[in-house]
Amino acid sequence: MNLQRQSNNITSFLRLLAAVIWLVGIAYAQPLTVRVSIMKASALLQAQSEIAAGDKSMVAALKRLRKDADKVLKIAPPSVMEKSQVAASGDKHDYLSMGRYWWPDPNKPDGLPYIQRDGETNPEAESIPDHDNLGKLVKSVETLGLAYFFTGNEEYAEHAAKMLRVWFFHSETRMNPNLNFAQTAKGKPEGRASGMLDGRGFADLIDGVGLLAGSKAWTVEDQKKLVAWFTDYFNWMQTAKMALQEVESGNNHGVWVDVQRTAIAIFVGKPDVARKIVNESKSTRIAQQIEPDGTMPRELARTRSMHYTAFNLEAFFTLALLAEHVGVDLWDYQTDDGRGIRKALDWFYPYYIGESDWSFKQIDTFKKESFFPLFHLASIKFKNPKYADAGLKFGGEKAKTDRVHLMFGKQP
Repeated sequence: MNLQRQSNNITSFLRLLAAVIWLVGIAYAQPLTVRVSIMKASALLQAQSEIAAGDKSMVAALKRLRKDADKVLKIAPPSVMEKSQVAASGDKHDYLSMGRYWWPDPNKPDGLPYIQRDGETNPEAESIPDHDNLGKLVKSVETLGLAYFFTGNEEYAEHAAKMLRVWFFHSETRMNPNLNFAQTAKGKPEGRASGMLDGRGFADLIDGVGLLAGSKAWTVEDQKKLVAWFTDYFNWMQTAKMALQEVESGNNHGVWVDVQRTAIAIFVGKPDVARKIVNESKSTRIAQQIEPDGTMPRELARTRSMHYTAFNLEAFFTLALLAEHVGVDLWDYQTDDGRGIRKALDWFYPYYIGESDWSFKQIDTFKKESFFPLFHLASIKFKNPKYADAGLKFGGEKAKTDRVHLMFGKQP
């Protein structure tokens, strides 16, 4: 009996020792430089400290992140060369996608050119994998970057680096730095201005790359190459007709293109340009898209109005996070007649929690759980726990261990 008890004690001690070693390792895992512009470096470092101190909620969030990262390790690096189709340019390295809401014209024998049916997804769009592959790349790099930052496990950084090199660097597989053929419609082979929306994930990818700083797997040369690719892409955005048209967009597309431009300007060393973009957004986005009562009429006019209202709030939140990075406050900004991000959030809030009935058009089910991070972030930025309560209530059980806790900190 004594031998059994002694054996149990030794086993318990070894488990405790392993846990301590793991936590201490985490405490010193972060790179010397945290190069992020959407996520908050201070929140990431605070999360490191809380995990090292054994904070249960943060440890649980890290456990889930590691589980996600381990799954990503099994994903082969995607590339634009996986599609069977080729853009009108004849170059398979050009990104290609089809607009989701475009369908055959029933009044034409061949259905061409396709016409738009807002909010109704044509499954044909799934036949071109570039859009989904770019999304997979963005999510994978963010996941692996975070996992590397919090654990120091080089395997995560190595796989992220491999994915990035395949998509951006290797001559056989790289994407050309443009979206000339994004969201095409059959019968209209050129990309549309709305296709710029396909690149909105670049902002998150850049943050994921920033978390690889300090890794042996992501070299100085790699960083220079990626900056060069995004410099070319940024220059394309400054001159391409479709990109310039999207800058003039009066709905969520315009905000998301500002997110792209701002994140990339920061990444390629143009902070003054980034600051100019977010300052101008006060008049070009907030003042023009948000009414004094907080409504966003252009989103309410859509057939999926609740989704697009939340989607535009997400865009404004992301832009406000980037604006912080260059010393501009969009969170508390208001026009003289009261238009602002907080006003739009507070208008939407009673509908999100079900206190008010949505009376605008919404042709499919609105997925409240998808926008949990929005309310988590709102609770932090506006220091009001009611937003956190709403997010947790509708975010589901997974919301308690979502990575947003690691990226932006605990709710108040």
